[in-house]
Amino acid sequence: MLVPSATAPARVYTPGFWLMCLSSLLFFMSFNMLLPELPDYLTRLGGAEYKGFIIALFTLTAGLSRPFSGKLADTVGRIPVMVFGSLVCFVCGFFYPFTATVAAFLGLRLLHGFSTGFKPTGTAAFIADIIPYARRGEAMGLLGVAGSLGMAAGPMLGSFLAEQFSLNTMFYCSSGLALLSLVVQGTMTETLPPDQRQPFRWSLLRLDWSEVLEPRVLKPALVTLLCLFPFGAVLTVIPDQSRLLGLTHGSKGLFYTCYTGASLVVRLLAGRASDRYGRVPVLIGSSALMAVSLALMALATSTPVFLGSAILFGLATGLNSPTLYAWTVDLSHPERRGRAVATMYIALEAGIGLGALLAGWLYANEPAHLPFVHALSALAVTAALLYLLGQRHTAAPVEE
Repeated sequence: MLVPSATAPARVYTPGFWLMCLSSLLFFMSFNMLLPELPDYLTRLGGAEYKGFIIALFTLTAGLSRPFSGKLADTVGRIPVMVFGSLVCFVCGFFYPFTATVAAFLGLRLLHGFSTGFKPTGTAAFIADIIPYARRGEAMGLLGVAGSLGMAAGPMLGSFLAEQFSLNTMFYCSSGLALLSLVVQGTMTETLPPDQRQPFRWSLLRLDWSEVLEPRVLKPALVTLLCLFPFGAVLTVIPDQSRLLGLTHGSKGLFYTCYTGASLVVRLLAGRASDRYGRVPVLIGSSALMAVSLALMALATSTPVFLGSAILFGLATGLNSPTLYAWTVDLSHPERRGRAVATMYIALEAGIGLGALLAGWLYANEPAHLPFVHALSALAVTAALLYLLGQRHTAAPVEE
């Protein structure tokens, strides 16, 4: 079992930590505000059969860019990696109104994925640098609260702007929020030790296989892949399932609001759970809860049951996400922390991308197929649960 240190620094949460939380809130709000409207937007362009690619292409580029962002975070610095990610988000949000064809839209989604391939990698490495071992789970939970607030407010704001003004207004506001996130990053101080920093040069983009995946963190990476598979599936089919249950117009994003609201609450109340009880025990409980939520989602024929499943899914994610981050950092070497975080994110993007692709293929715009999508997601989470049960007696990492 992981045991926190007997003593911890009096000032754990510095101004840099809170600035990072603000930057993350703005960043997550920027691209999440598009999600409820993109399926209908793609349908109007004539690409209804490509809905699964909205998430899949985004996560494909994010996943492919992780080894590069991880290496650059460990060589050039955490902040330059974050700045690049936010800059991509700013540019892509600005260009959505100019996508008049399905091919242009899908190409822009592919480029947009670079934003999450870089910004969260730098963010997680930055937080790991400034937070001690004994408070790591709690810190990741608080950072997750900022992300959850962005994810909760984003869909509501996006749907409001699209309905009251226009889709173009929504896209430009998304771009503006990314720019604000970029401005906040300009006020922070680099945390990568000076003796590790190098000026950027193109040769840094050449990767050896050893720089793609960090072997120390393959266990949390596997669990991440299996537990994030449902997220990709949910993002793909929930807009249609919401509409089928009568959630339209202003209530279109209600599932996301319930999900992220529940995730936010549990991160606030249970942020230190994995610091107290251990990473694996908390992940076992969160995975079991996620499987239950997906079963409810598959059976939902009414709005209350549907939104209830969203709340349970949010509670499970709120426990799961910061614990996986903390477990990854626990197992990583300080000088390869960026690459360790990137490895976890590669697994995250692979899970989301596979979930989105298989959900789009299995759903095929047939409402009767929705239960099968959620059943497949529940199967992936059950596999993670069984693996974690086999890991519950493994030794904790040595405290730093």
